[in-house]
Amino acid sequence: MTRFDKFFGLKAITITAALSMTAGVAFAGDNVSANQILDALKPKPATRGLSVAPQADPAAQTKEATFLNTVRNRSTRSLSTGEREQIAELAATKPKIDLEIQFDYNSADIAKTSVPSVQALGKALSDPSLKGSTFVVAGHTDAIGGEEYNQGLSERRADTIKKYLVQNYGLNGTDLVTVGYGKSKLKDTANGADPINRRVQVVNMEAKTTASK
Repeated sequence: MTRFDKFFGLKAITITAALSMTAGVAFAGDNVSANQILDALKPKPATRGLSVAPQADPAAQTKEATFLNTVRNRSTRSLSTGEREQIAELAATKPKIDLEIQFDYNSADIAKTSVPSVQALGKALSDPSLKGSTFVVAGHTDAIGGEEYNQGLSERRADTIKKYLVQNYGLNGTDLVTVGYGKSKLKDTANGADPINRRVQVVNMEAKTTASK
């Protein structure tokens, strides 16, 4: 949401969390439940079969963990372009979900109608099954407006979600890494102004899979 006219006031942005950067189930603001969010963010169990899935590379896992530690407790604005791109690359294969979150016009304040959705997110991230995970909260805008303005707006909205989760659900701030992408990573590149592009991605970065019995 970057237009400066009131027609686009209280437009929805999306908190994305699906198994790919472009796929995922989207829920309308007041219809999402904590269980739906939890199911999407949980690691998917690896099933046993005749073929053996490739094992995770310990060296790659160590490198990923080391990088995540470097961006913990960093201000969203302090992240470099390279760091933002590295976060996006790591997030591409992680569990995610789409939520519809509305903000006040030209603002990073959560609209009252969307508070239930953010509360559902807080309950989901507080679940014991997700304990020990690091979550990336990444802000995105549509293609309308200048790059600098969109970048700042995406960062402020990601920060707002993190602040709400920490203050109201006691989540550890070091486990919530915020990043802004402005209009650099449109979900619908053919329609830059589409509301689907206005979103915040929430990604479970430390997903551990286990074989199902």
